[in-house]
Amino acid sequence: FAREVIASFEKQSGIRVALKIDSEAGKTTGLVRRIEAERSRPQADVFWSSELFNTIKMGQQGLLAEYRPAAEGIPDRYKDPAGRWTAFGSRARVLAFNTSKVKPEELPTRWRDIADSRWAGVLGVADPRFGTTRGHFAAFLAAWGEPAYVEFVDQLSKTLGDKLQDGNATAARVVGRGELHICATDTDDVYVRQNAKEPIDMVYPDMGDGGTLLIPNSVAMIADAPHPDAAKKLIDFLTSEQTERMLARSDSRNYPVRESLRKELNVTLPPETKLTFDQIADAMDKAIELAGAKLVK
Repeated sequence: FAREVIASFEKQSGIRVALKIDSEAGKTTGLVRRIEAERSRPQADVFWSSELFNTIKMGQQGLLAEYRPAAEGIPDRYKDPAGRWTAFGSRARVLAFNTSKVKPEELPTRWRDIADSRWAGVLGVADPRFGTTRGHFAAFLAAWGEPAYVEFVDQLSKTLGDKLQDGNATAARVVGRGELHICATDTDDVYVRQNAKEPIDMVYPDMGDGGTLLIPNSVAMIADAPHPDAAKKLIDFLTSEQTERMLARSDSRNYPVRESLRKELNVTLPPETKLTFDQIADAMDKAIELAGAKLVK
């Protein structure tokens, strides 16, 4: 969907965008490392990510410039108080399941229960070092505390064996084909498989506080961006109501963060964890360190 959004911006603004997209396996992390490496001489102007937590950390590391777009209708919780990023258009973390292999009533209702040994050999989880899985594991640590998180990761390692999926899209694909029965993934990856008429559906397990994790897109201007004026225009466009509407109507079916758009499009949010975005971002390094020691072979 990113290409369609950027094409609309180019048509409306007359500004050409040189779009660089990360691979599925290295989602977000690869681009972040590139921006870090170019810190002394930035090549990029705008960072648009399908998640928020790495963006928060980039702001803390001084990689982002202050810019506050109008972003009318976006609630304050989706705006950095320091003006370094703005968030919009969310996806939910879900448990996808093959409807010909598993009945809904058999599924875990809590995220921590996906590690149960009954799912050995039929559970898919993407590498937690990358993409939205990275933020999801950070949320587990932030929600449960280190002892419970370590116990979860240890059991998950036994249930998964040596097999991590090469991204959330891959996890959903193998569940749709019936090679695995369930997987942790994002809503948009399930919609893609459903559009392909595969026997797949999803549920929203509880993080432990009444809801699952919703992860918004985020956008920011790179510190010392070489084309700041054009960058601001692109950020204005990405944080506009027009873009949120496009994302909601796209195959990814993002949840608008604007309440007015949710009403217009008849979109209902699933129950959401009470964790703050900062709590999750602050837990990320430790969460990946602990998970990597057990899950990454």
